[in-house]
Amino acid sequence: MWKYAFQVPEQKKLRYIVHTDCKNEADDPFTLAHILMTDKLDVRGIIAGHFDEGNHGRYPEHQTAQASLDEVNKILDLMDLSGRYPVFKGAEIGMSDEKTPIVTEAARFIVEEAMRDDPRPLYIGMQGAITDLACAILMEPRICERMTCIWIGGADYPEGGEEFNLMSDINAANVVFSSSMPLWQVPTGTYKQFAVSLAELQLRVRPWGKIGRYLFDQMAALNNALAELPHWPHGETWCLGDEGVICALLEDRERRGGYTELPAPRIGVDMRYLPGDSARKIRVYHTMDVRLDLEDLYAKLQINFG
Repeated sequence: MWKYAFQVPEQKKLRYIVHTDCKNEADDPFTLAHILMTDKLDVRGIIAGHFDEGNHGRYPEHQTAQASLDEVNKILDLMDLSGRYPVFKGAEIGMSDEKTPIVTEAARFIVEEAMRDDPRPLYIGMQGAITDLACAILMEPRICERMTCIWIGGADYPEGGEEFNLMSDINAANVVFSSSMPLWQVPTGTYKQFAVSLAELQLRVRPWGKIGRYLFDQMAALNNALAELPHWPHGETWCLGDEGVICALLEDRERRGGYTELPAPRIGVDMRYLPGDSARKIRVYHTMDVRLDLEDLYAKLQINFG
């Protein structure tokens, strides 16, 4: 369906579930569009997540997952992909504790896809609160052996501390960290490497079709709408931090210098890392191939919407 002069061999393709708080901080729509244009990823479904902690009064309380759902459908429409993928609304709030799942169609879908008979590996890219995956794990623990999670979230090691995606559901993060599911974590200092300027995006993104114009314009609009916040946004730059979910799968599999295997911590109420199960190892990225990722995004937009 895309205008590439190459094909991705079927045996190289991966099953992929998108999880995005798509109407939150303006970078999620970029990553959603990038994923959909990437033939290596067989997108099985898209889940819209909550972001009450970063709402800043833009939507009624506990309706941010609905706002994300509406944004997902808007991106699909702008890319002429409406109806092509199943779309689900996730939980509207974080988990009340570490034992009680919030049962939603989104969590059921994760379980269904993970348990489906398909030899290809399954990944879920979590671009926000990790609520829906934690709920799916509690509903059906066997999914832990059948999929890998890539999560944009958590502060830097070793101390940890405040970070937005973690703040949105600490209970859920503890469920996933203490599970047996393979976890690739992209913490703050790593996802902040995907820094861009608005001038760069005006030049490299905005000219390419309805989707390119929208991606830039909605970011520029949010940059102005939140101008009164003291520390963010920054005025002329942004961070496409959610790109870490796709960069991890675009990078050469044999390139191992960008991450470390660490014992999975527990996470305290102050979001600091505490000793956990020392036998449980997770992959923690400290650097990623930003050039590869961003140039791939820009090229795909120009090829397909130029």
